[in-house]
Amino acid sequence: MNQVMSSKSSAERLIKAGSALNMTLQATEIEKLLHYVDQLHLWNKTYNLTAVRNPDAMLVQHIFDCLSVIKPLETYLAKVVSPQRTVLDVGSGAGLPGIVIATMMPNTQVECVDTVDKKASFIRQMAGVLELPNLIANHARIEQLPPKNCSVVISRAFASIQDFIAVAGQHVGEHGALVAMKGLYPGEELKQIETNNAWALFKTEELKIPELNAHRCMIWLTRNTQP
Repeated sequence: MNQVMSSKSSAERLIKAGSALNMTLQATEIEKLLHYVDQLHLWNKTYNLTAVRNPDAMLVQHIFDCLSVIKPLETYLAKVVSPQRTVLDVGSGAGLPGIVIATMMPNTQVECVDTVDKKASFIRQMAGVLELPNLIANHARIEQLPPKNCSVVISRAFASIQDFIAVAGQHVGEHGALVAMKGLYPGEELKQIETNNAWALFKTEELKIPELNAHRCMIWLTRNTQP
């Protein structure tokens, strides 16, 4: 097998990135994340799963980017009163951030949903290859699925926050949250939802991605409890 990204330098960069994000990555986690990049690079040649072609760029723009949400998710989910912690990744594409979440949070059930069959098939394949029993893939339109009662419903680079609420809000459990991974702070998008009586801004978190000079943030929304 051609291990494109399994070099010592790549592992060292992952360890360093984890440290910058207040995480200590275990050897098995590093192995799985690097193998995921290998497979993404391999499949991408045929199936066009991502616009990022270079495996080195994938490591930063995909893996480091998605690792940045792990600590905030763990902090939030630690407070969720539920028999099972569940995360729904909407418009998951090649499994981002779902595969990274499933790798780093093995006690959390992760479901990735995408409308493109080949992308769902890739995620399904990765669940087996990376030995992630907590990861499932669903080829479907999110708005057509029955409510899933999830702890967190997350999306990365999904359309607008307003559209995200419209199609995915029904899948958030009673005490759960909608989480939008964004680039620049989406001030205009948030203004558009100020009149939405069902959902309210819970908090925003600025994310600093190792080796990436770009703006990233997490937008947290919860159901509006105000009358």
